[in-house]
Amino acid sequence: MRHIARRSDIRDLILDAVDVLLARFGYKKMTMEDIARQVGIGKGTIYLHFPSKEEVVLAHIDRIAGTVVRKIGEIAGSSEPVDRRLRRMLLLRVLHRFDSVAHYSQSLGEVLSAVRAALIVRRQEYFEKEAAVFEGVLREGARLGALDCPDPRTTSFVLIQSTNSLLPFSLSPRELGRREEVEGEVGRIADLLIKGLLPSRPASWTR
Repeated sequence: MRHIARRSDIRDLILDAVDVLLARFGYKKMTMEDIARQVGIGKGTIYLHFPSKEEVVLAHIDRIAGTVVRKIGEIAGSSEPVDRRLRRMLLLRVLHRFDSVAHYSQSLGEVLSAVRAALIVRRQEYFEKEAAVFEGVLREGARLGALDCPDPRTTSFVLIQSTNSLLPFSLSPRELGRREEVEGEVGRIADLLIKGLLPSRPASWTR
C-alpha cells in the first residue's frame, strides 16, 4: 500500500479507479472508501489529492477533456489537408467523449447532475482550449488559400458550438447507446460546416 501511495502516477490510478467504479456503482453509491479499496491505498491518501468525491469526478472529466485537446492537437499538427484535419478533429471531440463514458452511460445523468454547477464553468474552459486548436488550423487554411475564413477565432467557436449538441451530456440514455448514429450525425454536421469554409470556385470553373 505504501509503495502505491508514493507512486508518481497516483492521481491517475485514483482516476482510473473512479472510471471503473462509476460503471459498477454509479456516482451516488460510489464512496471514497470504494475508490481507496480499488486502488489499494488508504482513504486518507485520496484526500491528499482530492478534497471530495465531487472533485475526484470532476478531475476524471477534466482528464477526458484534456485528452481531447491533446488528440485534436496531434491531428492539427499532421500533414493532411486542412479540411480533412478539421473533419477528423470534429469527429474526435465528440466520439472520444462518447467512448470514454459509454461503459457508465446509464448513470451519466446522475454524475452530471451531481457536478453540474462546477462542470458548467469547466466546460467553457474545455471549449476555449479546443477552439484555440481549431483556430490554428483555420488560420493555416486561410493563409494557404485552402479555406475562406476571414475570422478564424469566431469560426473556431462556431465549429465547437455546432457539435456540442452531440456531446454525451446533451444526449439521452437511448442516444448514448447508439454510437453509429452519433458518428453519422457528427460526420454530416462536419461536412456541412467544412463545405461552407471552402473557397468558392470562380465562375470560369463551372460548366
